[in-house]
Parts: sequence; C-alpha cells; structure tokens
Amino acid sequence: MAALPHSASRAMAATPFKLHVPDDVLADLRSRLARTRFPDQAPDEPWAYGTDVAYLRDLVEYWRTRFDWREQEARLNAFPQFKAPVDGIDLHFLHIEGKGPAPCPLLLSHGWPGSVFEFLEIIPRLTDPARFGGDPADAFTVVAPSLPGYGLSFAPGQQRFGLERMADAFAHLMTEVLGYQRFAAQGGDWGAFVTSRMGHAHADKLIGIHVNLLAVPRDPKMMENPTPEEAKFLQELAVFLKEETGYQWIQGTRPQTLAFGLTDSPAGLAAWIVEKFRAWSDCKGRIENAISRDDMLADITLYWVTGAIGSTFWPYYARMHGPWPIPPRGVNVPMGYAQFPTEILRPPRSVAERMYTDIRRWTVMPKGGHFAALEQPEALAHEIREFFRPLRP
Repeated sequence: MAALPHSASRAMAATPFKLHVPDDVLADLRSRLARTRFPDQAPDEPWAYGTDVAYLRDLVEYWRTRFDWREQEARLNAFPQFKAPVDGIDLHFLHIEGKGPAPCPLLLSHGWPGSVFEFLEIIPRLTDPARFGGDPADAFTVVAPSLPGYGLSFAPGQQRFGLERMADAFAHLMTEVLGYQRFAAQGGDWGAFVTSRMGHAHADKLIGIHVNLLAVPRDPKMMENPTPEEAKFLQELAVFLKEETGYQWIQGTRPQTLAFGLTDSPAGLAAWIVEKFRAWSDCKGRIENAISRDDMLADITLYWVTGAIGSTFWPYYARMHGPWPIPPRGVNVPMGYAQFPTEILRPPRSVAERMYTDIRRWTVMPKGGHFAALEQPEALAHEIREFFRPLRP
C-alpha cells in the first residue's frame, strides 16, 4: 500500500481501509431479490414512464444469480484506501501515488447516483500515463473521496452535508490531512458543483479546476435577450425542468420518506438508479452500450450494502432550501470543461462565463454522457492531462 505523503503526523490522521461486506449481508440481498414483487408494466413504449419492468426483472435475476460482488470488491481494494476524521465524520478516500518525475495532486469528485467505482478505469490513466502510451510528466497523484454521506463516507445517524460543507471538507482533506498546499480538482455531477465551489471558496489552494458538468443556475429568466445559441439552450432547459427533475423534487423535499422504500427494497433501489444510467449515458437506449452490467451493479450494490441512499439525497434538500452555492462570476481560478454530447444539460459558453471568469479550455467531446469517467475514461483522462499540463507547478 502506498504511503501517505509529507509527514508521519499527517499519515497517522488517516487509517488504511479495506472493504469487506459480510457474507450475511450479501445473502440477505439475494434473498430480498428473490422475493421481489414487481409492478405491472404501464401501457405504451417501454421506459416511457420510468424504468421498464422487463428490463428490471432481467437485471434483478442477473444481480441475484450471476453478479460477483467479491470481484468488484477486489477491484476497489486493489487501490490504496483510507479513512480520516474530517468535520465530524470518517471520510473515505482512495489515494494513489503517481508514477512520474513530479506527479501533480489531483482531487476527483463523483456525484449522484455515482460512487468511487466510477473512477477505477480512469485512475490508472491519470497516475501512470506511460502505461497507456502517454508522457510520465503528465502523471497525477489521485485522491478520490466518497462524498460525505455517500457509500463508505456514511455511518447511520451522522451529520448531513450540503455542497458548501463538502467543498470545505475536501479542501481540509487535501491540505490538512494529506499536506498538499496546492492541487488540481476535477468533478462531474455534484462533484462538479463541489469542485466549482472549491474554485470559489478555496481558490488559493487550487492550480485550476476541470469539470464535465457546469454548475450554472437552471433559471430560464437569466437570459433576457438570448442569442440563438442561448435560446436553444433555454428550450432544452424547459424540457429538462418539466420532464427530468421529478427525482430532484422528491429527493429535495421529502428525502426521508423516499429513503424508506429504497433502503428496504434492492429492486426499488435499482429501479431508481438504473433509470438515470439509461437517461443520462450515451447509450442509445440500451444501458449496456455505455456501461456494463457489472459496473452498474457494483455502484448500486455499494449503495445497498452501506445503507446510504437517504443520506445521499441531502445535497438536493440543501440546494433547494438554500442559495445557489456559487455567486455570479465567483469562480476565478483557471477552468476547463469537457462537454459530452448526452450530458443532462449543455449550457453555451456565454452562460458558463457568468460563473467562471477564467475559462482556459472548452472541448466538445464526440461521444459520452453524464458518467464520463465510467463511459469514456481514456477521453476524459486525455482532457484532464491537456488542461492541467500548462498549470502544473
């Protein structure tokens, strides 16, 4: 296992961690899956009103009889993992030393309904670029935390974190626990919001940020005299707000009520998450075109075995009941953006510039969606390397 950097005192603040889910928890999961009571299929086209019943029946059977959690657990445990006390919780994180002459520390942040499982393919491409035909001078030392309240950064009854507090916790992890006084940061989904918030609140600690989702307000009134490009975005935004935000409203207003069903029923949990994998990935209507079943079920199983789903709703509640976490033109560090074609929203650059004042790289990607690190790890790793190369200390 790689050593923590910089000082023995800091190293003592973090404890090595390996994941092992007890056999009885996995047996209970299989038993619950075997007893799933499925709803009837609504009329019209499959997926028209949410998760398709026939698809979920097949997935549940695969999950129960063929999915190998121990294999996925071993994949995660192949990376050095730690837990450290940060802001009242035990924060879980992967920490992988780069292989190069001067690896740059890079914080990777996931979102919902994701987890650190998203990063298992992209991490080697970032820490050891020479292994993939790249330049070892581009190597990063990667720190990939589980968001507070998510997965292995969750314990029953612990405090709930909004985006601002998550950003503060990650800045503390990087500087106070790990000793990196300046570092790079990258994120998607809520991770992009946390990364952007750090670019506002902790700019002195960052060499720059890279995101694959823009943390801009979803307010149709923000453009009074829109350009043709902005008008097209407003049309897309109107459809999104009407048809694609039901999950946000329930997670953001009644998170505790929803948590009962998804904590008690693994099939219900899978149905809730699978629909997002299909809607948000570049899969052409079939999830497995973009994300394998084993990758998808590794993520869902982590949500199940940790019992963390209710806690993961908290950023939605905090977001709906508080101010936007980043003020206008509030991110002044160098910023890069990769726009994947089936990302949930793709604001034009003129909208992004209302939030990010120093956009250095803006790349329209040929393929991929919301789960970019999982769907297109090589392409995203390339963008991260290209953006941060001129910013390295």
